Amino acid sequence: MIDLYDVVAYDDRRSAYEEVQVAEAAEAEPKSAFDYYSRGNAYYDKGELDKAIVDYTKTIELKFNLPQAYYNRGLVYANKGDVARAIADFDKAIELRPDYAEAYAVRGAAYGEEGELAKAIADFDEAIDLRPYFAQAYLNRGNAYLEKDEFDKAIADFDKAIDLRPDDADAYKSRGAAYGEKDDLARAIADFDKALELKPDLAGAYENRGVALDALNKKRQ
Repeated sequence: MIDLYDVVAYDDRRSAYEEVQVAEAAEAEPKSAFDYYSRGNAYYDKGELDKAIVDYTKTIELKFNLPQAYYNRGLVYANKGDVARAIADFDKAIELRPDYAEAYAVRGAAYGEEGELAKAIADFDEAIDLRPYFAQAYLNRGNAYLEKDEFDKAIADFDKAIDLRPDDADAYKSRGAAYGEKDDLARAIADFDKALELKPDLAGAYENRGVALDALNKKRQ
């Protein structure tokens, strides 16, 4: 339903200097909780998820009250499909830092993956209360409402996500889907057009637009 990690996506367009830092961190022998945490982040960036888990776990052993370590380990678990462990780590991150908006957002996404939409929406609500301009939280909450067939609420959230992040192809695609469900086919097609303009390889957008165009043509016959 939801991309778990858009909330905390790293910028893939790193500078050469940043690439060297990541490589050096992965090669360095850790001496402290911070060293393990930094190397865990480097492994995470490189996609070496099992190694990242080992280092985040060591960080937690050395410094058990660091919410970011639980948060990042939870992201790794979720990337590996272990949603139950991810939620447990997000729970701990929130326990240690109750104003951790990103942790609420990713836990909400994890609940969404499990089909627990009420819990997902509650967590997105909390994330938005803590960070009112959190575009991804609006998008994810809108997707949860879309799955619940609450299309007007979904569209309101997609509107807000687009207002905050006008170049978000996924938000246009999701809003197009909601308009399609309401049989507002012209708006649906316009949103799919915009999504594809922003991201021509967006999965499902061509298919969704084709379905909407076909339905509109049938209505006009």
